[in-house]
Amino acid sequence: MSAVVPGLALGALTASGCVWYVPALVDLRAGADRPVSRRLAALACLSGWGTAGLAAALLLTGAPLAVAGAGMLACVALRLAAWVRARGETREDAACWAALDARPDVRHAPHRVVDAIIAVGLTLATATGTALTWVHARGALGAAPVVAAPVALAACTLALAAAVVTVRGRGAEGVLWLRWTGGGGEGG
Repeated sequence: MSAVVPGLALGALTASGCVWYVPALVDLRAGADRPVSRRLAALACLSGWGTAGLAAALLLTGAPLAVAGAGMLACVALRLAAWVRARGETREDAACWAALDARPDVRHAPHRVVDAIIAVGLTLATATGTALTWVHARGALGAAPVVAAPVALAACTLALAAAVVTVRGRGAEGVLWLRWTGGGGEGG
């Protein structure tokens, strides 16, 4: 078998590798917006795919593949450098976050409060709806309260949950008072 067939196959494989080397080009183009480890990994990716394209061209022309071996060594060296650099960046980030002591306080996590409000309110609305349906089936009550009461309870529950999220999200005292007064307050 001639070297043309593997050369064409490697060329087709290199062309289909654009899903890896085009984002790598974007990372390099971004420059300092990307961490050094990511740029090194992008260089490794580009050198690997460039070596594959060069090997395809060398196979098609019948030239020796020694240059492709050097390209693969460069790719492996760049990838290892990117890996080492990424580990260093991770340690540095962990040290910065530890210095800030920026752990969330799980005792006052707003999602747990909101989850509890929603669970209790919707359970209460479901129980009210079930009880009113049972009373309506006995003929002691009209149809309007059977629908209106559970819907009103569910709406109040969701409104209360939204208010808790708003107050907790702002993290300031008196936000609820400002909402009730139309945002006026001091300095209007």
